[in-house]
Amino acid sequence: MDDEFAKLNRRINPPRVIVDNGACGHATFIQVDSVNKHEILLEIVQVLSDLNLNVTKAYISSDAGWFMDVFYVTDNRGKKITDEETLGYIQKTLETKVYILNSMKSSANLIPSKDHTSTTIELTGNDRPGLLSELSAVLADMGCNVINAEIWTHNARAATVIHITDRSTGHAIEDPDQLSTIKELLFNVMKGDSDFKTPSARMFVSTSRETHTGRRLHQMLLADRDFERHNDKCSMEPHVTVLDCSDRDYTVVTIRCLDRPKLLFDTVCCLTDMEYVVFHGTVITGRLEAYQEYYIRHVDGFPISSEAEQQRVMECLEAAIERRTTQGVELEVITEDRFGVLSEITRIIRENGLSIKRAEIRRNGGKANDRFIVSDVMGNGVVDPKTMEMVQKEIGGLGEEEGCGMKVEGNNSSLLLSTKLPKEKHDTRTSFSFGNLFKGRNFHNFNKLIKSCS
Repeated sequence: MDDEFAKLNRRINPPRVIVDNGACGHATFIQVDSVNKHEILLEIVQVLSDLNLNVTKAYISSDAGWFMDVFYVTDNRGKKITDEETLGYIQKTLETKVYILNSMKSSANLIPSKDHTSTTIELTGNDRPGLLSELSAVLADMGCNVINAEIWTHNARAATVIHITDRSTGHAIEDPDQLSTIKELLFNVMKGDSDFKTPSARMFVSTSRETHTGRRLHQMLLADRDFERHNDKCSMEPHVTVLDCSDRDYTVVTIRCLDRPKLLFDTVCCLTDMEYVVFHGTVITGRLEAYQEYYIRHVDGFPISSEAEQQRVMECLEAAIERRTTQGVELEVITEDRFGVLSEITRIIRENGLSIKRAEIRRNGGKANDRFIVSDVMGNGVVDPKTMEMVQKEIGGLGEEEGCGMKVEGNNSSLLLSTKLPKEKHDTRTSFSFGNLFKGRNFHNFNKLIKSCS
């Protein structure tokens, strides 16, 4: 009876998405109305995040089986979205997502893949300099082509999601013996020299499902309890409070921190994966700071009942915010895609005494686009410009295209190099873009902190 009533309710009240540029002078207005369902807020925010939209304001309300969410969004330049095709795509994507979620009996972050074109590997373990270099070298030696990957590090722990194909077939690896060997070798790399006192490495391999990478990385580090291993406190850390609102039977969570892209996704993802439901919420961003306020309950309908649980929520939210705010130099490498190029790039970074703190690896249309946040082996974000020159020379080949170069900014100084170098073997040309010294910024923003969050 409950299922039939839910179906009738969905037919009578279909989801509605409004995308309007006239409602606000500086941002695009998005409103989503629908029958409420657990995790639907996260799925909507995930769509906005994946479209690289920055949320400058948001109002969330969900009661009595219905929800209405309002978002004011901008692009990465802080401007409203004016392209009609893009606006239509945003509306269609949100409508499709909400309709699918309302049609499913349950929501999950693992979605069956349409085609088994790649094998997904998930790894967690102790962070150390050269880790990504060792992983990519093992995969290259085993004839695995890395097509996409992302690695996060936080509080001495590392998590990575890697999508690979077999070099010989170009498809997912399904041979049990080959998968077993790959798993054993990668597990040994992640385990490193860990003794029995340190947390063990964890690994998962799948050829039948695909995940949302950002959410999986959050889940993996949360399960690894990275929030318990705190580094030294700094003035840039987020400020989170969790208070009881007994008169309304809610728990109130407030967050103040530096604004940055994908911030809203990270906080909502954390609360959802900890099995809390956001009933009401407000998000406001200023020039640099972001303020978020949520009225939450546990999925069982009760607010937080103990100080220990309140403390855990605060620690987990702080960790979720900090995972994307890595100190270091941002490095972008764009080159023609060829087998083993990731192993070569990461080896050169390691051999020059740099440690990769975060990385995003992409392959598309025959091009490799790799972004790294690097520091020295001690974790210091300031890197000697001479080291940058050495990395440039060893990877080789800025090419002759206009605009290619290497740029490092920070410490009230800047360095711009654009030296013509010999081409790499296989006639591969590589271009670099070293962003500003990275602290609390997104991969795609090299020169300023965007005045919005997502």
